[in-house]
Amino acid sequence: MESRSLEKVIIQNQKGFSLIEILIALTLLIGAGTFVVGRFMDSLNEGQVKSTKIQMSNIDSRLKDFRRKCGFYPTTEQGLDSLVTKPTSGRECKDYPPNGFIDGDQVPQDPWNNDFVYDSDGKVFNIISYGPDGEQGGEGTDADIYFKAVKGAEGTAGDKDSEAAPE
Repeated sequence: MESRSLEKVIIQNQKGFSLIEILIALTLLIGAGTFVVGRFMDSLNEGQVKSTKIQMSNIDSRLKDFRRKCGFYPTTEQGLDSLVTKPTSGRECKDYPPNGFIDGDQVPQDPWNNDFVYDSDGKVFNIISYGPDGEQGGEGTDADIYFKAVKGAEGTAGDKDSEAAPE
């Protein structure tokens, strides 16, 4: 008998969480989760921008190889595909290597799976990635990334407002 009344007392004294306590805990968890996801996305975007600058620097090296062999940079019309296959228009490259200047059968894309934009008069060139949104222009995380070759010097990669060297 005594054990039954003790069980009643224990059961009556047990309390669960109130609805307010549960809502407060959920709000705190959602807030913390949003912060963590935001930081993760910022880190991911920073990594993709750095990767883009590295890819642009690698393309710059291949374009310089092209210039050493051919005596000129590919024109805008010839494009970056001229690093993979011998151009059929414009100036002719007499010393074009049989396997091109890039391993594989296509020019790499940026981390957002977009083609790089290439602009050249045959003497200097610019390489542009339109960034995460894939559209020209943009601000903040959607800003375009530029690689500008400077005649007689190393090129620089940065966003449209700065010309920071590749990291």
